[in-house]
Amino acid sequence: MNFPAPLVPGTLIKRYKRFLADVRLGDGEVVCAHVANSGAMTGLKDEGMTVWLSRSDNPKRKLAYTWELVEADGGIVGVNTSHPNAVVAEAIAAGRVPELTGYAAIKREVRYGVNSRIDILLTAPDRPRCLVEVKNVHLRRDRIGDGHVAEFPDGVTERGAKHLRELSDAVAVGDRAVMLFLVQRTDCTSFTLAADIDPAYAAAFAAARAAGVEALVYACAIDTSGLTLDHPLPLAL
Repeated sequence: MNFPAPLVPGTLIKRYKRFLADVRLGDGEVVCAHVANSGAMTGLKDEGMTVWLSRSDNPKRKLAYTWELVEADGGIVGVNTSHPNAVVAEAIAAGRVPELTGYAAIKREVRYGVNSRIDILLTAPDRPRCLVEVKNVHLRRDRIGDGHVAEFPDGVTERGAKHLRELSDAVAVGDRAVMLFLVQRTDCTSFTLAADIDPAYAAAFAAARAAGVEALVYACAIDTSGLTLDHPLPLAL
């Protein structure tokens, strides 16, 4: 997934009200950027960090700029949670997710469960349909002996637990269900659940796995031109 235009670098002043951030551009101008991320963004929102913004020329938008990337821990991290679905769908269509090949059709944002939408629905005439729920991951914590570990979630997510229960229900009626965690950073060697942050989500995940919900983890290749699904990461629970 390529950004439609070159990104604009800046220096983060502050993130506030969850969805807003003040950024100082190279010419000294201070702009307010949209933050497409409702999470805690631990370690990614400190004053003085170098960030990269996209700019829209759509006159109907309240904010022209959107925060896309941040330089952190010696690398680049994607913070825009609206991109993972597109990145994963693009990779599946190109056959770059071996676990999800062999389906004839791909649809996005399909209603299922109780007032929910599945991120990606895969179908083929000769096999059960496959529901793929995509979660964005950008939290990294270092664990002795394990190195840099990507973790999810970075805050309590009741909605995420609800999705796990509904994926379990889908498996019970004969569907295939897959939870795919997309790590929007390049410096992690494995993935685990942040059970200390949201024990209810960790419990729901364990129950979903026991019910037959599959789990995949992939890292991203990231630069200021775009995001691409890269290599799988081991799931360490």
